[in-house]
Amino acid sequence: MIRIEAGRRFPVSVRDGFDYITDPRNWLAYWPRATTVDPESRWQRPGDRARIVLRLAGRRVALDMRLVRIDPYRLVEYTSRQSGLPAARHRRRFEDRDGELDYHIVVEYDPRPGWRGLIDRSIVRRATERAVRETLANLDGAFSARRRPSG
Repeated sequence: MIRIEAGRRFPVSVRDGFDYITDPRNWLAYWPRATTVDPESRWQRPGDRARIVLRLAGRRVALDMRLVRIDPYRLVEYTSRQSGLPAARHRRRFEDRDGELDYHIVVEYDPRPGWRGLIDRSIVRRATERAVRETLANLDGAFSARRRPSG
């Protein structure tokens, strides 16, 4: 199994961070290479589904997600499927650290058999690591901008 994990602390409360991150209306603001979020996407209860279209290597690729578990202000777990890639399991942890959000992303997937598994262990792994880093950087920018005084 391939496991990618990264985290970062953000200058927002767990409640504000959770509400922002789990709201599909905000996903285009921080999700790397996302171009559209299906307006029918729901993301509140186990079984809810969401669909995002990403621009990858010059192509538009749909990412279909199913919410498995949601423990408000603590944990979100979901699965994803994307054409040409292995199915993945995702976990998002939200913890309070001195009034700030300590946020962790975990992505796991089983490499496919044969030559595709070589791609999954190298190219797919690096692309997933990059997407996780970019997500955290984009969230850092979004949360920092929200805390700056206007004027």
